[in-house]
Amino acid sequence: MLIGYARVSTTDQNLDLQRDALTGAGCSRIFEEKKSGKAGSKRPEFEAALAYLRPDDVLVVWKLDRLGRSLVEMMRTIDALRRQGVHFRSLTEQFDSDTAHGRFALQVHGAMAEYLLDLNRERTVEGLKAALARGRKGGRPRKLSEADLEVGRALLATGSITVAVIARRLGVSRFTFYSYLPQARARSQPARG
Repeated sequence: MLIGYARVSTTDQNLDLQRDALTGAGCSRIFEEKKSGKAGSKRPEFEAALAYLRPDDVLVVWKLDRLGRSLVEMMRTIDALRRQGVHFRSLTEQFDSDTAHGRFALQVHGAMAEYLLDLNRERTVEGLKAALARGRKGGRPRKLSEADLEVGRALLATGSITVAVIARRLGVSRFTFYSYLPQARARSQPARG
């Protein structure tokens, strides 16, 4: 059975072109949504389409990028379908996992995605090494300076100001404050008897 999935990124875009192409390709059911395809965003109709598919079904999209924003995400989706015995077809690029040419083209895209990921990882590692050699560490900047910590310690030492108030004055959450001054957590715990 051919199952279609159509998506546009914004509510002012129209699904007619994709709907017509999927209907023309013979899709008996089409899942549609107006949602961003950026990585990490929830796409309920896409999830519903994946749940609806059974072995030997074919997921059909108008264009490969309807599966997601990144090539890696698209290839992971196609690989997950393959493991479930579900085929994949993209009408615009003419990828069809049922044909030797389609499988080859998808493998080339997958290899390219993996290569780009590896290349990006290598660049990141080299960039971190270069920054470390210059005395800079990677990671998120510190929320509290040494002066902030001194203020926090002084306020904590008074014994009359709660950790929540101190954290608020310093512009951080209690959890962040505790990560800098773990001894404050012990003070906020009620004594056990």
